[in-house]
This record gives sequence, structure tokens and C-alpha cells, in this order.
Amino acid sequence: MALAEVAELKTPAKSWVPAKKQLFINGKWLDAKSGKTFDVENPATGDVIAKVAEGDKADIDAAVKAARKAFESGPWKDMSTSERGKIIWKIGDLILANADELAELESVDNGKPLAVARAADVPLSADLFHYMAGWATKITGDTFQISTDHFYTPGQKYFTYTLKEPVGVVGQIIPWNFPLLMAAWKLGPVLATGNTVVLKPAEQTPLSALRLAEIIQEAGVPDGVLNVVTGFGDPCGKALTTHKLVERIAFTGGSETARHIVRNSAENLSQVSLELGGKSPVAVFEDADQENALNGITAGIFGASGQSCIAGSRLY
Repeated sequence: MALAEVAELKTPAKSWVPAKKQLFINGKWLDAKSGKTFDVENPATGDVIAKVAEGDKADIDAAVKAARKAFESGPWKDMSTSERGKIIWKIGDLILANADELAELESVDNGKPLAVARAADVPLSADLFHYMAGWATKITGDTFQISTDHFYTPGQKYFTYTLKEPVGVVGQIIPWNFPLLMAAWKLGPVLATGNTVVLKPAEQTPLSALRLAEIIQEAGVPDGVLNVVTGFGDPCGKALTTHKLVERIAFTGGSETARHIVRNSAENLSQVSLELGGKSPVAVFEDADQENALNGITAGIFGASGQSCIAGSRLY
């Protein structure tokens, strides 16, 4: 039934075909500098559903420089945290307003059942932005008194303080298993903390990231704060993780790719966060409902075509 649901969505008249299939750089939709495109297929039918711009090193460079300029001279990091939070909240609202379209898009692009995309991926993505909108006003430093008698005037009171500031340009690479949700997980915290970003979605599932870029622009995020470059790991991912202006790299995917990213980032001392593939253990106790446990384990391991990195992580 799930495959039939997906197959029904291959008609060009459906609204899931995104209007924009170019690169999103500095608030503009642009062809790749090389002029190349690549096919995006519906995995349920094998049909080509879109041709998307194929970015390379030159496009990554343009995107990173746009993000850096937006960080240094744009209004995003200097905007009041309250105003920034309102914009991020609006992103969540717009995701819900376009829920049916996004669910259909996620289904044909990724191959997951339409019902799953509607019930989980889309509302969870909206929830993420709504949650992160609250964090925009709650990131604070600390002030505390220190002992200085050995260095300064005895009896004089001194204090130190910490101030949390945005890092700068963040390069983000996401996998194909939860395209919209993974983009939300990566973008929500970065936007809430006043950073700018270059996002490279998985080449198998780039469409929801492009549609999300439209939504984020509609919500009022300034030009250059979000940039989306579609393409392949080499050259796009390599160029992003070696760029001297990228301060932090966030990656979700396999361990072998992560090793390349760590090596690529070492020269620039870029901060790196990695969420790598794996399967969680499951413990089933003797007094548990065995049938219920088996159903839960089966759903966990086979959900998302077996590509869920928290497939277990439960007790029965």
C-alpha cells in the first residue's frame, strides 16, 4: 500500500514538484556555474521527477562567501533575540501551512509512505523550529566573582563574565533518510544562535531542502543567512569541509565519510560535530509483553528502510 501511495504522486500536475530546482545562494536562485544538472528519481518508480543544479567547488565558494558576508555585515546576528525568535517561529508555522505539499514531496523524493511523512516528518520539522524559536531568547552567559587577592588590591571585588556569541559560517551536510527533518534539525539551532549556514543535502533527496529554503526566505530570514548547494560529496562536500571561512561543520551520515570530514577540517581547525550511523541495542525482559516487544523491534529496525540510527533504544 505504501508503494501504491507513492506511485500515485508521480503525475506532473501534482503540487509536490518544487518551483525552484537551482542553487540558493545569497537569497537568489542560481544555476550551477558549470551549468550542470543531475536527475532526482522517485525511488518507488524509478521515474525522474526533477533535474537539479549540480554544484561544485566554485558554487560552494560563492555560498560560503555570501554566508560570511551576511554574518559580518548582515542584520541576523545583531538582530534582537526576540525578533529572531519570531522569524524562526514563523518558519514552523509555514511548514504546517504547507504540510500536504511537503509530505507529498518527501514521499516521492525519499520513497517513504505518504502517511508517515504526514504524521511524523512534517509536524516534527515544524515542532523543531517552534522549539528553537524559544531558545533564541534563552542563550545567556554567566557572571561570577573571582578571588584576586594575590594579584590585585586586597579586599577589592572583581568579577568575570562569559558571553556566548555566534560562531560564524556553519557548513552542514545531511543524509537522505529523513531529508526535511534532518534539514530542520541542522538549521534550527544554527538560526536560533545567530549563525549563517551553507547546507548540502544528500544528492538522492535534495528537493525538500530547496522547498524549505523558499519557506525560510518567506519567513523573513535575510539574504545570505541560508545557502543551499545541491551536488555530490566530491566536489561539494569536500569543498565545504575544507573551506577556510567555515568555522564549524555539522555532519550526519556514515563513519567513513566522517573520517574524511575530520581530515578535511583539520587544516583550518574548524569545529566538527558528527552524528554517525548505528543501531541501538534493545533489551527485552522476561516479564515483558513479548509480542508487543517484537512488533516494536521490527518497526524500529525496518522503519526508513532500515536507515534509522535510533532503531532500538528502548526497554520492554
